[in-house]
Amino acid sequence: MPDVPQSDAIADAAAELGWPQLRPGQREAVQGVLDGRDVLAVMPTGHGKSAIYQLAAGLTDGLTVVVSPLIALQRDQVERLEELGADPAVALNSSQRASETREAWEELEAEEAGFLFLAPEQLARDEVIERVRALEPTLFVVDEAHCVSAWGHDFRPDYLRLGHVIDALGHPTTLALTATAAPPVRDEIVERLRMRDALQVVRGFDRPNIYLESHRVADEDDQRAAVVERAAAEQKPGLVYVATRKQAEQLADELRAAGMRAEAYHAGMARAERDRVHDAFTDGDADVVAATSAFGMGIDKADVRFVLHAAAPDSPDSYYQEIGRAGRDGEPALAALYFRQEDFGVHRFRTGGSADTDMLSKVATRIRRAKEPVPPEQLRERLDVGASRLTSAVNLLEQAGAVETNGDGDLVWREGTVKPAVDEAARLAEARRRVDRSRSDMMRGYAETGGCRRRFLLGYFGEDLPELCGACDTCVSGSAARVEEARGASEADANWPVGLDVRHEAWGDGSIVSEDGDRITVLFDEEGYKTLALEAVERSGVLQPR
Repeated sequence: MPDVPQSDAIADAAAELGWPQLRPGQREAVQGVLDGRDVLAVMPTGHGKSAIYQLAAGLTDGLTVVVSPLIALQRDQVERLEELGADPAVALNSSQRASETREAWEELEAEEAGFLFLAPEQLARDEVIERVRALEPTLFVVDEAHCVSAWGHDFRPDYLRLGHVIDALGHPTTLALTATAAPPVRDEIVERLRMRDALQVVRGFDRPNIYLESHRVADEDDQRAAVVERAAAEQKPGLVYVATRKQAEQLADELRAAGMRAEAYHAGMARAERDRVHDAFTDGDADVVAATSAFGMGIDKADVRFVLHAAAPDSPDSYYQEIGRAGRDGEPALAALYFRQEDFGVHRFRTGGSADTDMLSKVATRIRRAKEPVPPEQLRERLDVGASRLTSAVNLLEQAGAVETNGDGDLVWREGTVKPAVDEAARLAEARRRVDRSRSDMMRGYAETGGCRRRFLLGYFGEDLPELCGACDTCVSGSAARVEEARGASEADANWPVGLDVRHEAWGDGSIVSEDGDRITVLFDEEGYKTLALEAVERSGVLQPR
């Protein structure tokens, strides 16, 4: 009897787990893993990213390690695997009792568990890496992989060590999963995780069932009042995102006063209280949660009917991730932004300031003078500095080519002297800051555009929308059609297609990520996003293909 084609095996395994039909990109990603390739899968929330590693694990032998940033998300995934009847799963995290941790290791070492869920900070401990290495995992999964990118919207320093961990484990096949990643974030995920010959599967940024709106308001009082009124009028449940912890508490009070079962959520709350709010929303005991960006990752709730923003986020990356929590059931949902001009000024202020050259110098000097590799924990103790600040400095020095991390996770000086290394690291930090500012400018562009709002958002992620979407406020009002007509078709369009690599006289190398009538948006390596008028580009000659 001939072998069953692998694609049929994937379909059969999916049907066995209760998925009669795979979504676009899932099969391709699973096949990539089965072929032994590292895979980066970028798919929207609710698209079934977890199904990729569940299917791949079911079709291969060996242990699957899943790195997930939230304990609640780990718990949900373990329970989900039990419901599916997949191989047993265990988790290791800081909330467990010592006896639970011991039992988990015993199950793993007896080969009674097929999945191990870990928080990234667990893998900062050498003894954990050694025990995992002894288990010889065959698949290493990084969930919420955008957290590894300092250009991403939810950067977490603990994720930076994962590339070293993967190498220390013998580089098992690596699968990185995220719901949103603009081109520079994808590139950094691949680089930071040391992925080899990575297959990038990018699918489905368009969520046509989510209606997009943007409203300018005069001041914070109007902003809050508009959001409360809209939340009261819309079908529940829903989420309201705010900028600060104080605003979350204040808005939750006002939502309750308007008759809604509302809760506040932010990182300053005790873990038990955060878990209570998380469970209340998931179970339907809360109509609305007013939250900072700390809420939402790992929320497995398909029927969220609206996501309102009572402040403009720092970038389209953040915004897309947060509105993607609406309408996961495919039914109509709303994403409405209520912004003040001051929102964007705050983001630019936060990306100001200069590089921490003092810390860069101290770190570089210590590592260069050391006669043997320096463990990061030892360096942190000697400099009396927090993990995040140290990680940021080391990361920049690595990018500058002065420092590298060896197979044991220790820091080694590569070449050169301290001052040139610090100068180059500071230059890279400044370039990153310019990119961050440009991302805020792109968020302003989305908020204020008179053109099709969905086309603008998709273009930011490098996805073309040829026609007006018909499901945003500018399309419905006729504004998008008027903008389209006013711009007309430019003869220069064909010369500047999306994806073309270009060089600017002042801003250096870049790539065209979107075009919109008479304008193109270019992502420059060290300047970030710039929107350019095609007429000016053609006339001046400052931009050239390369």
